[in-house]
Amino acid sequence: MPAGGSSLFSGFRVLGLYSNHVPHALRYHKKHREFYVVTSVGQCFHTYNVNRLGIVAVSNSLSDDISCVAADRMLVFAAAGRLISAFARNKEVVMCYHGHKQEVRLLLPLGDQLISVDGGGDFIVWDVQGGDVYLRLHFDPATFDVSAMMHPSTYLNKVLLGSSQGALQLWNIKTSKLLFTFPGWSAGVTVLQQSPAVDVVGVGTATGRIVIHNIRLDETLMSFTQDWGPISSLAFRTDGPPIVASGSPQGHIAFWDLERRQLLTQHRHAHRTAVAAATFLQGEPLLITNGADNAIKVWIFDQEGGSPRLLRSRQGHSAPPSTIHHHGNDGKNILSAGQDGTLQSFSSVHERFNKNLGHGEFTAARQADWDGIVACHRGCLATTTWNYQRCTMGAHHLQPPAARRTSIATAVDITSCGNFAVIGLSCGRVDVYNLQSGQHRGCYGNEEKAHSGAVRGVATDALNQLTLTAGSDWLLKFWRFKSRKQEEQLKLHSAPASMMLHKDSGMLALALDDFTLLVVDIETRRIVRKFAGHRSNITDMTFSPDGRWLITVAMDCTIRTWDLPSGFLVDCFLVAMAPVGVSLSPTGDFLATAHVDSLGVYLWTNKSLCGPVGLRPLPADYQPVEVTLPGVVVDDSGQEVTSEDADDEYKSAEQLGAELVTLSLLPESRWKSLLHLDVIKRRNKPVAPPAAPAAAPFFLPTLPGLTPRFTSPAVTEQETKVELQFDCGPAALSVEITCLTSEGGGASSLPLAFIHMIDSMLSSGRDFDLAQAYLALFLKLHLRTVSQDSVAMAALLRLSSRLEAGWAELRASFDQSLCLLSYAKSALL
Repeated sequence: MPAGGSSLFSGFRVLGLYSNHVPHALRYHKKHREFYVVTSVGQCFHTYNVNRLGIVAVSNSLSDDISCVAADRMLVFAAAGRLISAFARNKEVVMCYHGHKQEVRLLLPLGDQLISVDGGGDFIVWDVQGGDVYLRLHFDPATFDVSAMMHPSTYLNKVLLGSSQGALQLWNIKTSKLLFTFPGWSAGVTVLQQSPAVDVVGVGTATGRIVIHNIRLDETLMSFTQDWGPISSLAFRTDGPPIVASGSPQGHIAFWDLERRQLLTQHRHAHRTAVAAATFLQGEPLLITNGADNAIKVWIFDQEGGSPRLLRSRQGHSAPPSTIHHHGNDGKNILSAGQDGTLQSFSSVHERFNKNLGHGEFTAARQADWDGIVACHRGCLATTTWNYQRCTMGAHHLQPPAARRTSIATAVDITSCGNFAVIGLSCGRVDVYNLQSGQHRGCYGNEEKAHSGAVRGVATDALNQLTLTAGSDWLLKFWRFKSRKQEEQLKLHSAPASMMLHKDSGMLALALDDFTLLVVDIETRRIVRKFAGHRSNITDMTFSPDGRWLITVAMDCTIRTWDLPSGFLVDCFLVAMAPVGVSLSPTGDFLATAHVDSLGVYLWTNKSLCGPVGLRPLPADYQPVEVTLPGVVVDDSGQEVTSEDADDEYKSAEQLGAELVTLSLLPESRWKSLLHLDVIKRRNKPVAPPAAPAAAPFFLPTLPGLTPRFTSPAVTEQETKVELQFDCGPAALSVEITCLTSEGGGASSLPLAFIHMIDSMLSSGRDFDLAQAYLALFLKLHLRTVSQDSVAMAALLRLSSRLEAGWAELRASFDQSLCLLSYAKSALL
């Protein structure tokens, strides 16, 4: 078992995480001529390009959750707890700012300085490059609790502060003087926003009032009031029409006409939670919003009447997912049902293939020819059908004709043919429905009850011959699917909590209330395996495609893999948040998990598909190691956004050698034939003596010899030694290497020097092919002689270790590249 925790699975990426309650930051890259939006997702932040909302960068994680973010043209600033970090290239921390005693809640970049405010009233101005404190002020939270901050346009070294008591103050941070105090409007300030007009700012208050105020004249130009509570965000449109947008805690957005001084339009439920931030792009009719509902949205104003429409969005579950399951046979799509009432599909290939199938409301349904998904809802009797292709809720609400209204649907399954749905209820009923028509086709059991207690699980076999039901009455029952007559039943030692059938192998897994697992063979109808080890409720389970492994998750925060043929636990690791859902893809490449209090779906790579994995039975007292949940991976198609002054650095062959290896670029004939020179000589033995060549017909000086060669410019002796290996052909190299030992006429120190030369070539990473060929020929000719020299043998042993380590790194790079290539090819097919 490796120290990392799991022998089988390694974290790959998380799907469906886009935003939280922290207001986004917007930045414009002059070199790319593109806007980027930065959103926080816990301990790291994501950077998206606005034109496609494609993720282009993921930052390194901080030690605590991010409380606020800000950005200028060079850096992104993120505050986590009392620490402020500056990120370059949207990834790496290049500077940390220490000095706050409480959590930082406001950040404002201003030129070469950064302004921060914490919950204790400390106001600090930092030098961005050096990290030194330029100015420190303290405000008493009881009299002036700083709640908003902005830099008025064209006001040099000036900062406007708003307080939760309602007053505003204008400060000069260079002279550290208070210039003016605005009494406010008897309501706490929640937002301060610069308008397109100089001297005019927008002020949002806790009572829902929006004040457009001229700070130079201290004159209120106009005010509006929204009926949805405090103002959570303000944004001024800059592409022409004088419009200001205000966000509310209910997720509504109101648009106010500043010329007519009236409400222009409103967009209700733009977000499921409070609108964390809203920003108009400079000179464009586009509005960007984000919220704690895990959504980033771009709205465009191209309709009559000035109302916006949704142009593009990235959104996941606004409440944690409770059930996940792979859809289709290719393993690329994961269906996820969340506590927010939505059914979504996440693609493991690219987020542009994600789908939102809609919200589970019984009043809205669209006609569909044939729905392929059935879902039961918490606390509801009726189950709903869904259409994956249309991305909508289906036409049918499946509800038994005569059932108590207090009953609820507890279990559901679809037959292999896709024509029927089998649904179990809390009252003990098990009903069959036709999915094409939605008609009720019958129920199981006498007096229309299959169990005397709640039905905990239903399943049908691959041939529609058997129906299996498990109930809280501790019984597992076998029914004929067509006649709906009971054939046999098994008495369990505890009430089952859930069950899952692997239809290809006929193995039925049951999770019991006493935290144990049973595996039943539905052919022999006997219990064939019993597993114990979980210390809390088993929340979900899944089989491997070949039916060899059973993977279970529980509230004890463990993910366990049981080997069915051997009957042992072969893999177990611990996660920080309890998993509530698990699904292994039909191709076996990815394991997907959903966790308590997390909005994402986490993917784990099956390492057994990439190389040999030794699985051994784990002891009964095995203590699992906690594994960090995977993070977000940047799509390869996304363009990485860097600072404007950063250029691509050229890397020479010498620099690449420290990370990779480089080849000599010589023809293969110069080094590949070194080990076969004797065969080549016998094959190419001349049949006639060589003839002297004709003299050159021009005056260029030539060198004496059978081969006509022109004289080359004089070079130094050092250059000759360096380039000798490149100029010599295979035969000449063979002669030179043969003469290295004393038997060939060389000095006794030459073999050791040759070994050191090969070691130097391998350590530098250059001419990898030549080093291998030269070493192979040297060992072929002189291994017996060198083996008698202890010093040379010690050098060869060190060289052998270097060869093994270097090849291991190179092979890992090859395997990773081949795996990525095959994955990319499979995604295109």
